[in-house]
Order: sequence, then structure tokens, then C-alpha cells
Amino acid sequence: MLVPAKTLELKFAMSLIQQSTSLLQLFQLQSLLLKTSLNLNNFVTAKFLRKCLAFSPPKSLPYARALFDHVHAPDTFLYNTLIRAYLQSQNPIESLHLFRRMRLVDGASPDSFSLSLGIQACARSSEKGMGEVIHAHVVKLGFVSDLFIETALIEMYAKIGDIVLARKVFGLMPERDLVAYNVMLAEYVGCGEIGQARILFDEMPIKDLVSWNTMIHGYAKSGEVNSAREIFDRSREKDLVSWSSIISAYAQNKQCNEALRLFKGMQLGGIVPDKVTMVSVLSACADIGALGMGKTIHKFIEKNKIEIDVKLGTSLVDMYAKCGDIENSLQVFHGMDERDVLTWSSMIIGLASHGLGNDALRFFSKMIQEGIKPNDITFVGVLSACNHNGLVDEGRAHFNSMNNVYKISPKVEHYGCMVDLLGRAGHIKQARQLIEDMPFEPDAVVWRALLGSCRTYKNIEIAEEAINNLINLEPYVDGHYVLLSNIYAQANRWADVAEVRKLMRGANIQRIPGSSSIEIGNIVHEFVAGDNSHPRSDEIYKMLAEMIDRLKWAGYEPVTSLVLQDVDEQTKESALIQHSEKLAIAFGLLISVPKSTIRIVKNLRVCEDCHAAIKLISLVYERKLIVRDRNRFHHFADGKCSCGDYW
Repeated sequence: MLVPAKTLELKFAMSLIQQSTSLLQLFQLQSLLLKTSLNLNNFVTAKFLRKCLAFSPPKSLPYARALFDHVHAPDTFLYNTLIRAYLQSQNPIESLHLFRRMRLVDGASPDSFSLSLGIQACARSSEKGMGEVIHAHVVKLGFVSDLFIETALIEMYAKIGDIVLARKVFGLMPERDLVAYNVMLAEYVGCGEIGQARILFDEMPIKDLVSWNTMIHGYAKSGEVNSAREIFDRSREKDLVSWSSIISAYAQNKQCNEALRLFKGMQLGGIVPDKVTMVSVLSACADIGALGMGKTIHKFIEKNKIEIDVKLGTSLVDMYAKCGDIENSLQVFHGMDERDVLTWSSMIIGLASHGLGNDALRFFSKMIQEGIKPNDITFVGVLSACNHNGLVDEGRAHFNSMNNVYKISPKVEHYGCMVDLLGRAGHIKQARQLIEDMPFEPDAVVWRALLGSCRTYKNIEIAEEAINNLINLEPYVDGHYVLLSNIYAQANRWADVAEVRKLMRGANIQRIPGSSSIEIGNIVHEFVAGDNSHPRSDEIYKMLAEMIDRLKWAGYEPVTSLVLQDVDEQTKESALIQHSEKLAIAFGLLISVPKSTIRIVKNLRVCEDCHAAIKLISLVYERKLIVRDRNRFHHFADGKCSCGDYW
């Protein structure tokens, strides 16, 4: 039987299209299609367009569109090919233009695929009106039982902000499959309706790993760590997403030790972490100052050839800086191929927190020279650099440049930096005036900065104003009352000290205990004042007694005025000696290699007595000690501190 020549040409052309491996080959093939008039065959044209779009859509899409526009009567299949291409190229508006043209100009009838593409385009472009029009076509054309289309409608209405209508579409579906349930679940989570998500989750007849992971992520995102853990523990199957979500939940909620324990469990379970997991784990290390663990994770990243992109590189920069290793932070920074504003900001903030204010300001200048536009986070670092180094004039200039040069409106944290900078430099009235001039209400951080300066410079009048505002904003935070007590004590106003303590008792305000942690062998040991819970407590206190004896021989005199209790001097001295950072250091001296660096993380500001004691420890024991308190890093060596006693 003879095969018609036209059929042979068609098969030959289709075979050539299929075998093409580049746009150049397709361009050459187009001349054959024109010569044989096969370009008039919509099926061939659609095949040609789809192959064309498979090669670098950003380059091939304009060419494909030009071919499409020359087709006399494009059919639904051709339209679907191009609508899908624009959707995949992140141009949903043009997808919708083509959808309209298909119906109104060429009269092509949309099929289920066309409708689904149009609904997806509406979701991505927030075109609610057009979405409702397409929904009407779905009903008119009899596709209300099409699971794929109905699921797309649920997603569309949720994406454009109408979760109620999304739920209505879901409720009216004659049948629902697992995909529909998971989409509805994800949309509840996406819009923060975690309670409704849980109700739906419990109603689901069957659940897959996606369902469980959606709920873990939803609870993690909303900060409900215990609920996230409950779902995680109940899930029989766990993959990379499950582990990453629960680790992120603990890291973001500052339960860092548990985040690190989970990371170890993830590895024992044979799950290979990715960049997302690494960012969360490094964040946990940074928060608790776990340098050893951070270094181990950095080696893990290098060993497993995990790409250090901008986000992961920035996390490493931040981790090393917050763990007290500014040298490695700088090394990672300089080794990055690409840096964004967050990378630069992390480095500037890191340098500032280590008291390297001038270096931080040099980095800021270099950042500007390289064309990176600063943001509000950058200026927190810049102003902190000025603050920690007492650079008042430079601080004022940078603060003013935010609005005048970079068009960044200062936020409350920037005003807080300036109030602290002015106040710590003794310009308390100027700091108070700056608060008065703020375009919004000052928060507790601003008033606390002013109160701290009043304590340093014994300004009782402004201190009382600051504490009144603080009590209104945070009535149950003990630190405000303690600061005021210290100010009254310095002025020998003991009746007022007693009144403050009475006020604290009456309001049932409990002091937040100071805690200090030290990492030894990738294990973080935490201490509070007078702590006896450590397994080696007896040895630690023996070392502490020996340490204090040696310090006293070197001239240490406990600053007993810091103990605001009506007790004898010996009791006051005993209370100071058992401060958490001294216990952590005693443990460090007991267990670490002689002359090695001891690193401590303190949850509160280091007190004057401990600061003086640690300076002597660095001299007597010939050790370098790095202490991170709530405000900054202190590098102690040879009897001196990097802060110059200005903290």
C-alpha cells in the first residue's frame, strides 16, 4: 500500500522536530516547514513551538510568539502551549491576555487544560475579577467535577486573599482527593489560619507525608513549637522537609539546644541535610555561642560539598561573629564570591559587637563603594559601631544620613542606638531631647538605654522619669527596678532602695536569673548564680575558691555595693563570687587545656565585679577570655578588656 507523499513529509518533519537539539537546528527546520506548507498544520506548529520553548524559554519565547502570531487560526492546543510557556516564564499577565484572545478573537473553546492554566495565571497575578470569569466558564462548560480544575480554583481564591471562598469551593466538590485536601491545608497554613488547618488535618480520611509536613511547617511558622513537635513525633515517615521544619521551629524560638539535638537525630536517621537545614542549625549555634558545633557544621558543609550561596555564607559569617570568632567570620566573608546587603550588614554588626568600631565603619564605606545600597539593618550595625566606641560625632552624621542620603526612615531601634550613644557619652539631656523628638512613641529599649546612662552618671531625676515609662510599658520586667535600685544605692538613698524592693514584692516581680554558658567538646554547659546542679559541682567550687584566692593576691576586691540586700559584707561577697560567669570560667579552667581561650556567653549584661575579676583572671592564669553579654563581646587578655571599660 502506497503512503501519500504528504503523510511522509509530515512524519519526516515531526521526526526532525523531535530530534532537534538546539534552536539553530529548529531555525533551519523552519524553512522546510514553509517550503512544504506544513507550517499551516496546527499540530506540527504546536509540536514545533513546544520543542522551541524547551530551549532556554527567555530566549526562545519571543521567537515562538512571533511564529504563533503568524498562524491564521490557532486552535486550543496551540493556545495552551503558549499560555503555559508564559506562565512558566513568570508572566501570568500575558497568559491571561492570550486566554482572552483565544475566546474573544479566535473563538477557540477552552478545554480543561486551558481553564486550569487561566486559573493559575489569575492566582499568580491576583486577578480576582478574571478568576471569577473563568470560574463562571468552568460552571458553564460543565467542568465542576474536574478535580484538577476545582483544586486550582481553591488555590487561586486563597492566593488572592479569599480563603472563605476557597473553602466554599472545597466544600462543594462532589469528590475530594488527597491533592485537594493538601492544597486546602497548605492554603490555610499560608494565610495563617493554623487552627482551621488543624481541624481539616484531623478530618482528612487519609494523609501522606505532604500533609504531615504542611502541619509541621504551619505550627513552626506560627511559633507553636510544642504542637509542631507533636505532629513531628506522630508522623511515621520523616523526610528532609520534616526534619528541616522542626529544627527551624526550635531555632527560631531560641530553643537552640533542642534544635542541635534534632540535627544529630536527623543525621542518625540517615537524612542528608541541605542548605535550608544548615542555615537553621548555624542560627542555633550563633544564639548559644556554640563555636565548636558551628565549626563542625562548617566542616560538614565543606565535606559534603554543599554549595555556600549568599544565604548560607551569610549564616556562617553571622555564626562565627556571634560565637566570638571574628577572625573566621572575616575569612568566610572574604571567601564569598557574592555578597548582598545582609552579608555586609552581618559583618558590620559582628565587627561592631566585638568593639572593632573603626573596622566596621571602614567596611560600611567599602560596601557603599561597591554599589551595595544599605538598609535599616545595616545602620543598626553602623550606629552600634559608633556606640561601642563612643564615636558621638560620627554617630550623629550617620544617623542624619539615613534620611538625607539614603532615604531610610530611622526606626525605633536606630533611635535607641542614638539614645544609648549620647547617654553613655554623658549627653543625657541631649538623649532625653532626642526621645522627645521621636516621630513615634519610644519603646522599652529606648527608655532602658536612657536609664542605664542615668545610672552611670547618677542622674536620678531623669532616671525616675525613665523608670515610670518603663513600668507602664513592661511592668513585670525586673531589670528596670534593679537599675533604679542601683541608682538610689549609689546616692545612698536606702529608703528609696527599700521602697523599690517593696514595689517589686508587691507586684510579685521575680528577677530573671543571670545565666552563663560554656561549650566544651561540642556540649554546652549552662550555669546560674549559686548553681549546684552540674555533675562536677564539687570540683567547680573547689576551683572557684582557688581562683578567688589567687585573684585577691593579685588585688581583686569584690564590689559589694552591687548587692542590694541588707546583709553583712561576707554574705555580699559570697553572692558576688558565685555569679554565673565566674562558675562557668571556673569550669573552663578546670577542664580546658592550659593557656587555651575560654569563651563564655552571658544572657545579661556582665556586672562591674565580674568584669574586674575577669580582667585579673586573664592576667593571673595567662588566658584569653571572650565573654559575650547582652550588649557586646569583651575580649580579655593580659589584664585588659577590649571594651576599655566602656560598656
